[in-house]
Amino acid sequence: MKPLPQAVIVGFPNVGKSTLFNRLLRQKKSLVHSLPGMTRDAVSAVCSLDGKTFILTDTGGLDDSAAEPLVRAVLERAWAAARRADLVLFVLDGRRELLPAEEEFFIRLRKLGKPLLAVLNKIDTEAQELAAGDFLNRLKLDSILPVSAEHRRNLDLLEEEIVRLLPREAAEKERPQPLRLAIIGRVNVGKSSLINRLCGEERLITSQIPGTTRDSTDTFLLRNKKIFCLVDTPGIRKLSRTRDEREKASVLKAKKTIVRADVLCQVLDAREFPTRQDLTIAHLAEESGKPLVLALNKWDLVPAGEFAQGHRDAIGRRMSFVGYAPVLTVSALTGRRVVRILDLAEEVYALSSRRVETSRLNAFLTWINAAHPPLTKTRRRLKIKYMTQQGIRPPTFLLFAHRPAPLLPAYEKLFLQLLRGKFGFRGTPLRLRLRKS
Repeated sequence: MKPLPQAVIVGFPNVGKSTLFNRLLRQKKSLVHSLPGMTRDAVSAVCSLDGKTFILTDTGGLDDSAAEPLVRAVLERAWAAARRADLVLFVLDGRRELLPAEEEFFIRLRKLGKPLLAVLNKIDTEAQELAAGDFLNRLKLDSILPVSAEHRRNLDLLEEEIVRLLPREAAEKERPQPLRLAIIGRVNVGKSSLINRLCGEERLITSQIPGTTRDSTDTFLLRNKKIFCLVDTPGIRKLSRTRDEREKASVLKAKKTIVRADVLCQVLDAREFPTRQDLTIAHLAEESGKPLVLALNKWDLVPAGEFAQGHRDAIGRRMSFVGYAPVLTVSALTGRRVVRILDLAEEVYALSSRRVETSRLNAFLTWINAAHPPLTKTRRRLKIKYMTQQGIRPPTFLLFAHRPAPLLPAYEKLFLQLLRGKFGFRGTPLRLRLRKS
């Protein structure tokens, strides 16, 4: 399988890179904020234009000032993305003059020897296009594309140029959809470090500063001819504890990312867990209905002699509501068992997609009616007459009774536990619904 071509958007902060990225994708993928420096890591997504499929990447601002923390790391990631690209889109702000530093960056981009497209953004009217002359002269260009990403002006011309400049082999029609694995967890548990370890290189910025990751960042990985989309999410914390408006937007985006994922991997710090925020995040995972893997990171820092079983027991006591999730002890620093996360993600996704024949379900129902008669919340016996599977991801089952009533919570937990054990629904939540027969 040939890798997809890559087009990368680069430019200074607040020139409209993320807005342009979202317009080309035709969806709100990258976070857009009026404050500069919203994007830190490179945000990627699969994009299709006029039959050509490629990976489009939005990068952090190419700003070499020291005012913003982690600015050097942001700059390095943006340059790394540009070096890997088949096409570079250099975005400029048409509402202000060209900065000397932008001239220098453009010269450096030219030296990469990549197809390079200069895009003059925030040009809303024909009159504003006159400003393009100064940019052409100073950058020594024959042409520059004046667009307005916000108002979709001239985006069709930009898309034509992107299609023209991308390699011809981009138009492969049938490709398997990547498995979207969202790495979730509270701040500073090592989510970005895990993804870097899986990729074998420093794709994402890591730091001891809480809130380093601001956007949900997609990283594509090809392993054993299977494509994974690793989604690094910002650390989820209570909104009341976040003071930076950009961080609040990040937390909200992380919660939305959970809904769009295929599989969730919740990362916990093996030295301090499960915290109250770990429990909150686990509840979000369970409510989403997505398959779940629990990864105890920083296992290399756990003192020798402490056994994994004790940690698993601690999770079992306080996180019993996600007791269906397999637990891995990993180390992003040493790489221990990290690749196993991908194997488990594939496994639990397949199990969440499993369908069970109605005849087998009703044989199970006959047994459970006799061995563990159903009880309602009022502790009355309930005769369930029929059972069938309604849907998958999560597996959902319909129970039919003459007079349906809510099940006793303890009994519903037992029912699901026995159902899971019988049919092997490991790693995925299950749903029960009662109907009148």
